[in-house]
Amino acid sequence: MEIGTYIVPIFLLLAFAMAFINRTNAFDDFAEGAKEGIQSMKAILPNLIGMIIGTKVFLASGIIDTLSELLDPILSIVGIESATLPLMILRPLSGAAALSFASETIQIHGPDSLIGRLTSIMYASSDTTIYIITIYFAAVGLRQMRQALNLGLIVDIAAFILAGIFVSLFF
Repeated sequence: MEIGTYIVPIFLLLAFAMAFINRTNAFDDFAEGAKEGIQSMKAILPNLIGMIIGTKVFLASGIIDTLSELLDPILSIVGIESATLPLMILRPLSGAAALSFASETIQIHGPDSLIGRLTSIMYASSDTTIYIITIYFAAVGLRQMRQALNLGLIVDIAAFILAGIFVSLFF
């Protein structure tokens, strides 16, 4: 048996033991936390649904293929294969869509290919910037997100460019 199967039961026993030692009502605390979680979900849900629908519409529109053809000459200057452009577009929007694309690309081209390595490094060195800003800013009620969005996208673009340069240099 692996220790992983015992982690959750041990954690629950420790939590109940600490509640018993401190003479607190663990169930009431749990219920209060659940209420707060539901309130947070109410604040986040409209933005989350909007992000999911927007990503699906963007993927179904076919604009990624058109952009790949248009940007191929520019991307090749810094060593970026146009096959990775969908990842560069999807990664700031949706982690699940970017992971799906990265997995498919690595299966097609192989993990040790130039495109496979580039895809892996791009995925690992960037984040779901738009998703994070939309969800977390909504959760805390912030509306001024322009500077955070600009900085996050600049960092993602820098990560993609540096990935192309380093993969070209080292592989």
